Amino acid sequence: MKMLDARACLEEEIVGICLENGIKKYRANQVFGWVQQKAAHDWEEMKNVGKDDREKLSSVLFIQPLEMVKEESSQDGTLKFLFRLADGESIETVLMNYENYTTRDRHTICVSTQVGCPVGCSFCATGMEGFKRNLTTGEITGQVLEIVHLIRQRDPDFGVTNIVFMGMGEPFLNYDAVMKAITLLNNEKGQNIGMRRMTISTSGVVPKIIKLAEDNPQVGLAVSLHSARDKVRDSLVPMNRKFPLEKLMEACKLYSSKTGRRVTFEVALQNNNTHQEEAQAIVKLLKGMLAHVNLIPVNPVSESIHRPARDKIIMFKKILEAAKISVSVREEKGIDIDAACGQLRQRLECERYESVNQS
Repeated sequence: MKMLDARACLEEEIVGICLENGIKKYRANQVFGWVQQKAAHDWEEMKNVGKDDREKLSSVLFIQPLEMVKEESSQDGTLKFLFRLADGESIETVLMNYENYTTRDRHTICVSTQVGCPVGCSFCATGMEGFKRNLTTGEITGQVLEIVHLIRQRDPDFGVTNIVFMGMGEPFLNYDAVMKAITLLNNEKGQNIGMRRMTISTSGVVPKIIKLAEDNPQVGLAVSLHSARDKVRDSLVPMNRKFPLEKLMEACKLYSSKTGRRVTFEVALQNNNTHQEEAQAIVKLLKGMLAHVNLIPVNPVSESIHRPARDKIIMFKKILEAAKISVSVREEKGIDIDAACGQLRQRLECERYESVNQS
């Protein structure tokens, strides 16, 4: 019988496993809490679960903690983690801490959904590494659980308030695993993170934008726009060649009409897309739409990618504001620790390569 990953099991699935193995139903609630709320690393931690039941369950369910390879801390409080998976592949996860955010501190985890990424955006460090595989539901939830496990050793009151699926990979190309992870992270007996406090970022997988609106209208949507002109976006986001702007905007408008929620459009500002014409094209594209534009000064990932000057960012923002389009410049987090997705993993691979060639 194939063993199942406890970190990927819904409570009702654990109930079924318990009943199939002659274990009382209430044990499922205890086990689910240990796995999803307390982020247990092994069965021995579950002190209120009898030894016989633990042995039975451990023969059909496994708990596979992610191996933390590296943790880096930014001056602004951002923490970046490199995790190794069971097959030796590695992924990155970022914890961003915002103090005194409205009535409580905000702790946002940026989660990866794939090892590498098949989209290949020109300014993305992850895309430069190519695509290896999708993450499992257990590996997606596991990133959150590992951070909870680690940080609660330093701060017992720590709790995750927000999740953004903006790490390595295209979430909508791993749709089912991501949606199940959202259900698990939302469970009140687990991390109890509100659906409206979770956001999926996509490069523009149109069918899945439409599906998200139908499946879970509470989850936020962010779109990696980067340019409002097809010719420019084709070079920045190759997904645009399959789903050009006309189709993308139809899907986004449908999402807004079905959910009543605005779409966040991300624009990574770099040396070749900060011209006045680009800002005016975005105004034309989004005018009258329920939308917010998040301007992101790009994290340099190669010698050809440069951050624009501050005055260009301000100019870009003012053009959008003058057109009554909601816009903000993203608060920069973790630039001193290479917070762009893929940079830490990329550095590790370079170190491995150098080590092999020096030996």
